[in-house]
Amino acid sequence: MDIDALRSLLAFVETGSFTRAAKQINRTQSALSAQMRKLEEETGSSLFIKEGRNLVLTEVGLSLSNHAKQLVTMHDQALQQLKSNKGKRSLMLGCPEDYNDTVLPAFMAAIYAAEPKCSVHIYSEPSVTLRQWLDDGKLDAAILTRQPNTEEGYWLTSDQGVWIAAHGYQLNLAEPLPLALFQSDCKYHAAAIDGLTKRGISYQLLACCNTASAQRGLVQSGLAIGAMGKLSIGGNVKVLPNMPPLPAVDIVLSVSVKGHPVLNSDFLNQLGRIYSDRVLT
Repeated sequence: MDIDALRSLLAFVETGSFTRAAKQINRTQSALSAQMRKLEEETGSSLFIKEGRNLVLTEVGLSLSNHAKQLVTMHDQALQQLKSNKGKRSLMLGCPEDYNDTVLPAFMAAIYAAEPKCSVHIYSEPSVTLRQWLDDGKLDAAILTRQPNTEEGYWLTSDQGVWIAAHGYQLNLAEPLPLALFQSDCKYHAAAIDGLTKRGISYQLLACCNTASAQRGLVQSGLAIGAMGKLSIGGNVKVLPNMPPLPAVDIVLSVSVKGHPVLNSDFLNQLGRIYSDRVLT
């Protein structure tokens, strides 16, 4: 049914006559009458009946007017929403899987505080992949572990490397330590191997993982111990004391050269403060 014809029907309901309804919607009376005839053809029923000198709605007309109110309201709300989103584009955001539980929610809270209607598409890949996607223009921004000796990105927070094991795991230094680590380009991987070597502790590299969930799964099962950032360990493992020290890292937001309206200079320059106000401990 034509939405303008339904509006005309509602104008008749409000005014009680074709003449007044036509004036209200800025149409000629003949044009309004043609709309009503079209509605009658579509419904297969008369919508109006004479009562004395007045024209009133039939039972079908009353039913249609009730539906018309809902349809016109839904139409107007949908149109308003579409117009409000005109020109907006989704934020394409990358985040390594190991930051999904802690770093990502705090950053997203800052995004929605700045732009509540922002639509975000999130891609969880290792930092090396996300950097390439940024260069290729596939992402607007990415949460990354800052590369050593650089000022890469906008600082979000820092993380400290820790050794982790299953809660019931008992270290046995008389045998090689089974290790589950991130892949070799991870800072914690190199530091863990170097630290054990310098202390003369033998080890067996059981697995190299490209996701935090794979590493945690092996550690939680008691098959291995691991080294990862404290923000990524979750609640089902324990931190091992008296192990070789692991480095701290900075976690940053790196943005594409094409930019995004939400990631304006004011937001980015205040990001460290905005982010620290969220619940990161």
